[in-house]
Amino acid sequence: MADIINDVDKAAQDIANEMRGHTTMVLTGAGISTDSGLPDYRGKGTTATPSVHYKDYMERPSWQKWVWFRNQQTWKSGEYLQPNAGHIALARLQQAGYINGIATQNVDNLHQKAGATAVAELHGSFKRVKCTECGMWFPRSQIDQIARELNPWVEEDYAPTNIEVPEPTDQEVADAQNFIIPPCPNCGGLLKPGVIYFGEELPKDEMGKALAWAREADVVMVVGSSLVVGTGLWVLHEGRKRGTPAHVIIINRGPTKGDKRATVRFDGGASEVLTRLADILLDE
Repeated sequence: MADIINDVDKAAQDIANEMRGHTTMVLTGAGISTDSGLPDYRGKGTTATPSVHYKDYMERPSWQKWVWFRNQQTWKSGEYLQPNAGHIALARLQQAGYINGIATQNVDNLHQKAGATAVAELHGSFKRVKCTECGMWFPRSQIDQIARELNPWVEEDYAPTNIEVPEPTDQEVADAQNFIIPPCPNCGGLLKPGVIYFGEELPKDEMGKALAWAREADVVMVVGSSLVVGTGLWVLHEGRKRGTPAHVIIINRGPTKGDKRATVRFDGGASEVLTRLADILLDE
C-alpha cells in the first residue's frame, strides 16, 4: 500500500512518473463530478435511504410511477451541467494518447461534454430510455415530450443537488403516485430510465469495453470512487491480471476499497491534481 499523499504537486509528479511510456485506463465515480455541482451521493458507500430495486420496478406499478415522476422532475438538470477541470484534463490526456479509455460509474455525460471519446458508461445514462419489452433505446428528450403532454402538472427541478440516482424508496408517496408513464413508441411496452438500478444486469457492451481497456493498460487510475460498488473493483481486478500487475493510481477524498493495491494514492479532490498532471505531461 502506497503512502497517502495530500500535496497536489507531489501527487501530480508521482502520477506522471507512473504514466510516462505506459497506457493508462481510467475509472471514474461520483467524486469527479462534485466540482460540477453534483453530490457525491455514495461518499460513505451507501445512500441514506434504500433505493428502488430493479425487481420492484419491474413488478410493481406504484414504483414505476414513482421512478418516472422523480425522473421527469430532475433528469433535465443534467442538461445544464458543465464539465469541470478534472473532466477536461482527462479528455486532454486521452486525446494526447496517454489514456486508452474512460470507464465511468456516473450517468451525467460530463466526460463526453469535456471532449472524451472512448467512454464506457457502466451504470447507464440520464440521456437515454430503454423499453423493457422490445429492447429499443430512445433519447430521453424524445420521451420528455410525450411525458409532458401526459403529465402537464409536473414541476421540473433543475437543482443538481436534488438528483437521486436511483430514486430512494418512499412507499407512501409511491402508492399515492398518479404519474402516467409514456408508452414505448415502438411497441407500447414499459419504458425505463437508462440508469442501471440495483439488481439490474450491467450493460454487457459497456462492461466489455471497460474490461478490454483494463487488460490492455499498464496503469489503472481510479478517480472519485470509493470502489464500494462492485463494478469498479471488477474493472480494477481485470487490470491487475496482467503478467506484471498493472500499477494502480487512486485519487479520492477518503478511503477506498482499492487502497491496499495503490502504487500512488492521493487523498483530495480530482480537479486540481488532474489539471496539474495534464500540464506536466502535455508540456513535455
